[in-house]
Amino acid sequence: MNGSFSSNGFGNPFDLGSGGRGPGSLWEAMDQLRSAFEQRIPTPRMGRGDVRTAVLALLAEQPMHGYQIINEISERSGGTWKPSAGSVYPTLQLLADEGLIEAVEDNGRKTYSLTEAGREATAEDKQAPWEASASRPGAHLTALPKAGMELAAAAAQVGRTGSPEQVQQAVAVLEDARRKLYAILAAD
Repeated sequence: MNGSFSSNGFGNPFDLGSGGRGPGSLWEAMDQLRSAFEQRIPTPRMGRGDVRTAVLALLAEQPMHGYQIINEISERSGGTWKPSAGSVYPTLQLLADEGLIEAVEDNGRKTYSLTEAGREATAEDKQAPWEASASRPGAHLTALPKAGMELAAAAAQVGRTGSPEQVQQAVAVLEDARRKLYAILAAD
């Protein structure tokens, strides 16, 4: 792929030659659309210490394992912030070294919870970092491209593995979604 769209935007979405997988196919168009969205998503930068604060805030609610913590932060920030495992797990280790959390291993998975010192440290109830990430300038701009990428990925999957009938159904769903999106703008 050279990253450019065909002359009419996405090629012929009904071109099911090669099982809908050849040049000009829905699959190629959706891959190009996904690539375009990926290039435009601004990555919000969280402040130093935000991962630490988020981990402590979540563990104040209930014990969790690292993957749960990552997903909770992403969900609570509306998808605007998803810390990497490379930032969460070292933070968990640091908090354990400081005596603020403890880990209990069960079936090969560590579940983290606050110690008494951790509960005292989280007693100062300040704004959770995921709430702050949602209010940062431009944060709302990430939700739509993210949803578009996920839609493009799903459509590309149907294009790669679906039957011709499934591809036709997917095209109808996408056309309906496009009409509904323009209706949102027309409502103003």
